[in-house]
Amino acid sequence: MISGKILRDAIISGANNINNQRSRVDELNVFPVPDGDTGTNMGMTVGASVRELEALDDSCTVAEAAKTAASAMLRGARGNSGVITSLLFRGFSKALEGKKEADVADIVAALQKGVEGAYKAVMKPTEGTILTVARVASEKAAASDAADVPALWDVVMAAGQEALDDTPNLLPVLKKAGVVDAGGQGILIIFEGMGKGSTASPSCRAARRPPTRPSSLPRMPARACSPMT
Repeated sequence: MISGKILRDAIISGANNINNQRSRVDELNVFPVPDGDTGTNMGMTVGASVRELEALDDSCTVAEAAKTAASAMLRGARGNSGVITSLLFRGFSKALEGKKEADVADIVAALQKGVEGAYKAVMKPTEGTILTVARVASEKAAASDAADVPALWDVVMAAGQEALDDTPNLLPVLKKAGVVDAGGQGILIIFEGMGKGSTASPSCRAARRPPTRPSSLPRMPARACSPMT
């Protein structure tokens, strides 16, 4: 089970992680428009929730933490990737309505609800993007037999990384540029941050693999982390 405090702190950590690495995500940005702002937009979107989350008391419920984050992200969403990210968190929030704590089944349902809402909101969903990474992660999570949330987050991270690695096979423009999808990388960095801690775990070992990019670009540094506990 995770408490509202854990979820609150996890989302704040996710926001910090994407903002710390936004320039690296910007460098991957070639779809749908090569304007180099995906990481910046996702960082601004998730970062919009930090101040309101920090104002929540430690006794907050998962429902309160999720709703606070989702509302702030929807108001602060920037760009296509930011809007989709906010929709993922809005669905996450809807699935946790009325809940004080969340167990494995609750998190799985929240991930699925987020993906469902994001796909419905996009007029013509394109595979090989942030949508694919989030969907595959939620599907693998739903199919897993994880006994607790940390184990479930291992599944989410591993599945998300696998889906991210496959994005160039789904979008020719990515393969031509030699990169993975920027939005997909961004959401995985957010998920990584949500599980960040002081001790390395399998999920984070997968997450800190450098993204596929031209060799002239800098690689992401390794970061120690652990699943939500």
